[in-house]
Amino acid sequence: MKLVRYGKPGDEKPGVIDANGKLRDCSDIVPDHVWHYLGPKYRKQIAKALKKGELKAVGGRPRIGAPIAQPGNFIGVGLNYADHAAEARMPVPTEPILFNKAPNCISGPYDDLILPRGAAKTDWEVELAIVIGVEAENVSKEDALDHVAGLCLANDVSERAWQIERGGNWMKGKSAPTFGPLGPWLVTLDEIADPQNLALWLDVNGERMQNGNTKTMIFDVKTLVSYISQFMTLEPGDVIVTGTPPGVGMAQQPPRFLQDGDTVRLGGEGLGEQAYRVVATKARAAKARA
Repeated sequence: MKLVRYGKPGDEKPGVIDANGKLRDCSDIVPDHVWHYLGPKYRKQIAKALKKGELKAVGGRPRIGAPIAQPGNFIGVGLNYADHAAEARMPVPTEPILFNKAPNCISGPYDDLILPRGAAKTDWEVELAIVIGVEAENVSKEDALDHVAGLCLANDVSERAWQIERGGNWMKGKSAPTFGPLGPWLVTLDEIADPQNLALWLDVNGERMQNGNTKTMIFDVKTLVSYISQFMTLEPGDVIVTGTPPGVGMAQQPPRFLQDGDTVRLGGEGLGEQAYRVVATKARAAKARA
């Protein structure tokens, strides 16, 4: 299934995309795609109602929001692609590098990407995201996928000056509002033949910047869920972004970063596409006053 959330920001409803690509409402089954409602019990109920044709179609073209709401944790994995580590001229990690993104940086797949005040080196990172569906604490690699609700497309937007040049944890460069676009869908694992063989790509102003595949991940989806669950309890709705393939802006010669007015489009095999404008904070404020 492809689970979605639709409606105005802060007032989204849960939905699902049917076999014909039509958006259908499932708010009679779950209040939102959040917390334990992402577990197998409710996913089975939605799938059953969808198959029976019991979910009403949604008219018009509503905004599509992030496919999950209010994650307790938004966890990033750094340098998790061998070819990205090579372009960064950094050694391949022997264990996953973990950092946090603020959960409230999550935005929809077509919402504006806002450059915060003082940003100078805002970068792009197309990524595969894992969404937890069942609590995971010290789970084995063999059982890890039983705790996953599904996968989705992500952009781990990063302000490199804050991440690298300001000292301390990377989260300072990872957590500004709109720095966590997710979606358009949360795809359940029955629709993903192999999470470790998914093409990922990203364009800036129509120019292909990233073109990779999850097969070059150093630590795969199973390993990441198992590993992180050793150090914390992963709860339903938690999001893990799993690293990016090569082609990020800071690796360009010369380095290239996002500017006001740029357009970004990215996609993943079976995961859909995102597309948005880059808007500086001042430009956004001026538009709001107009």
